[in-house]
Amino acid sequence: MPVVLVHGVPDTHRVWRALIERLRRNDVVTLSLPGFGAAIPQGFDCTKEAYSGWLLEELRRIPGPIDLVGHDWGGLLTVRAVSLEPLLVRTWAAGAAPLDPEYEWHKAAKIWQTPSVGEQMMEKLTPEALASGLVAAGVPPADATVTAQHADATMKRSILALYRSAVTVGLEWVDDLRRVQAPGLLLWGQKDPYAAPVFGSRLAGRTRARFVEFPGCSHWWQLERAADVARELETFWEAA
Repeated sequence: MPVVLVHGVPDTHRVWRALIERLRRNDVVTLSLPGFGAAIPQGFDCTKEAYSGWLLEELRRIPGPIDLVGHDWGGLLTVRAVSLEPLLVRTWAAGAAPLDPEYEWHKAAKIWQTPSVGEQMMEKLTPEALASGLVAAGVPPADATVTAQHADATMKRSILALYRSAVTVGLEWVDDLRRVQAPGLLLWGQKDPYAAPVFGSRLAGRTRARFVEFPGCSHWWQLERAADVARELETFWEAA
């Protein structure tokens, strides 16, 4: 019964290290989004639909039953996967993943979604600048440095393509949420600067999932509250 972890932006599979160390499970699989420290398949255009299809294919290859966990864009893709194929996983958990028609993209996302402006921003995004920004958003300094070291040109192009495909993702994907059947858990930082907890609460309501908010926590709950997240997940899995 594997646990499958799906990272977000601008992360790699390394973002799960602290959580994995605290889980009692030894059947953990970490997936790497194409372009994020992993090769981009031929013909893969790095859009939200491409990543959604990619995740479904990856999950189909893993012997189940699967407990799926996603953060940030990995969380959005997790919710999309269980919306499209409700019986594909045993349970799912996601967080920092606002899928809501009323959600307004954060400042960096809007810049990435703007042609030319997004490219100019990426050119200025040095490892030092990215690490500094991540620390300001709540990422522990050591983890921020590791993340920044792996944000290469391929990842930057992938981010731009993904965000430009997702300007209205909340409108496009929300109706399918009613198809979700597997038990769900929404994890959210109280001080998430990119998506307020209300969007997590509303997503939980639409998917009949349990909502957990971590006081004082920012966006990267698996790094900031690794022990608390591990306890919440294991309690959730045991009850499923």
